[in-house]
Amino acid sequence: MTSIPVLVTGGAGYIGSHACKALKRAGFEPITYDNCSTGWEDAVKYGPLARGDLLDRERLDQVFAEYKPAAVMHFAALSQVGEAMREPGLYWRNNVAGSLNLIEAAVDAGCLDFVFSSTCATYGDQDNVVLDETSAQMPLNSYGASKRAIEDMLRDFEAAHGLRSVIFRYFNVAGADPEGEVGEFHQPETHLVPLMLDAIEGKRDALTIFGTDYDTPDGTCIRDYVHVCDLVDAHVLGLKWLQDGKGSRVFNLGTGSGFSVREVVAHSQSVTNRDVPIVEGERRPGDCTKLVSGSTRAVQELGWNPTRSNLEAMIRDAWRWHQTGHYDK
Repeated sequence: MTSIPVLVTGGAGYIGSHACKALKRAGFEPITYDNCSTGWEDAVKYGPLARGDLLDRERLDQVFAEYKPAAVMHFAALSQVGEAMREPGLYWRNNVAGSLNLIEAAVDAGCLDFVFSSTCATYGDQDNVVLDETSAQMPLNSYGASKRAIEDMLRDFEAAHGLRSVIFRYFNVAGADPEGEVGEFHQPETHLVPLMLDAIEGKRDALTIFGTDYDTPDGTCIRDYVHVCDLVDAHVLGLKWLQDGKGSRVFNLGTGSGFSVREVVAHSQSVTNRDVPIVEGERRPGDCTKLVSGSTRAVQELGWNPTRSNLEAMIRDAWRWHQTGHYDK
């Protein structure tokens, strides 16, 4: 039986590469569309790589014509909060203009099933609230604002052209493929868990905790962490939701439990049996105090079952990947 082709933008990146593996296992054929500026060619293991940029509409049209995907899974985006605060133009140009190119190319090719990687950053800073899909969207930076704009874009294209979308707003993603085939590696690295593991291994002098005076029990930010494998399982379920003819839907992806930076550090020391050298720094502009998800909709409607989204499993899988080596640019 011929596999159903799915175009995966950002498929050479951290989450995208895990999604490609999950798609392959589910009987799909993932076609990675990536310019490899932040992704890694070595991570493209489960289907073909079509090199290209979201801002290159001609190249997008070529790829749709060549591979004839039945659906799009859209991960490609700039996603660093600090950079988004300093250089908003990058985020509006790459994330929004690039996504507009992609959406228009998909519609013109008759590819009307679209799974979109959004973010909890669209909610902004709403403390002491478990955020669900009906919570107000008040992004604090151009990263969150760009994602919210793309969500609006998808709704407009549904009204005009019948584009169907599943939008996932997810929280902090961590962990790695338990089989060690793909994992998390960014240059520069900005995510807490790999930064912490680098510090444990002596690849950096220390982990910097940005802000210790937040209104939380230990003064550090609280985030909801979800295992990358659980996350991409939800994306496959979202694709099947669309294939089954169900309507456009928004889902949060998180566990409903939040952990502070210091709690993550403590779990890491327990899992690795090593100390984490720490430096306390100032708050970063754009960082929220607490972001915790309400994900009952994904569980109840998609049948999502996040079995690995506990700190021990996420850190253990990330640590295993961290010790196996990384992609070469």
